[in-house]
Amino acid sequence: MSLEFIPTRVFYEPGALDYPLGKTLVERFKYMGITMSPTTSHNRITGIPGNTATAQYREAKRTLVIGVRRSKTFQSCKPSAHYQLPLVTSCPGMCEYCYLATTLGKKPYVRIYVNLDEILGIASNLIKERLPEMTQFEGAATSDPIPVERYTGALKQTIEFFGREPNGRFHPLGFIIAPIFRFEGWQEAYRQLMERSAEELVKRAPSGWSSEQLTLEFISHRFTSKAKATILEVFPNSSLPMVEDERKFKYGQFGYGKYIYQPEEMQEMKEFFQDQAKRYFPLAQVEYFI
Repeated sequence: MSLEFIPTRVFYEPGALDYPLGKTLVERFKYMGITMSPTTSHNRITGIPGNTATAQYREAKRTLVIGVRRSKTFQSCKPSAHYQLPLVTSCPGMCEYCYLATTLGKKPYVRIYVNLDEILGIASNLIKERLPEMTQFEGAATSDPIPVERYTGALKQTIEFFGREPNGRFHPLGFIIAPIFRFEGWQEAYRQLMERSAEELVKRAPSGWSSEQLTLEFISHRFTSKAKATILEVFPNSSLPMVEDERKFKYGQFGYGKYIYQPEEMQEMKEFFQDQAKRYFPLAQVEYFI
């Protein structure tokens, strides 16, 4: 069984054909025998099949949309970076807990953008605006760009771009442990995860690499009312812990509220992961726990 992402269907904006990457992708998917359909906008796709919310969600994850990102603004990305770098939207994964259920809804099809030079041009201007400070960008805030990298080459081009930007920084190598749940035996389960991660990193790290270059980010599970409704419609048998009365309500940076663990629970989790980080990654930089 191949783990490569091969879409079942592809939609494309006609304007994407004005870019070399857009032309290449359309020709490639036609050659692969994949169903191709034009669309007026990558933001509004119709024609994804499915008689139930579950089926439509599954088919959306198999749908790829080739578009042009026209917005000139980047969203903020606190606390991990100054800005999100919009290389891709969504991913083929079927994770029940995905926080993007709040914004991408029940049909989170995968979007790639062919005007990468323009996107990186915006990033360059943002870097100049903050000089002499360093400006950091997050490339996977609303997506996982790796499954489509074989088609786009966007990560490669982006890494090369930041290699030429002394005051720009692409998110460094690190681990994001998320979402963190509380359940019976959670401490031992996460301890084993940290231990295994440290062992695998030693095995796979290139010669001369040091864990001083590693960053760690810890994100506790949280959900919004909209995400909960979407998750329960798409995954009706979900066992995710989403009982509002057991959580604390908190407003987030994007204007909507979320349900997070209670303060004393958060403190216990924070202290636990700080201790585990010191034990298994003593030289790494812990960016934050939220």
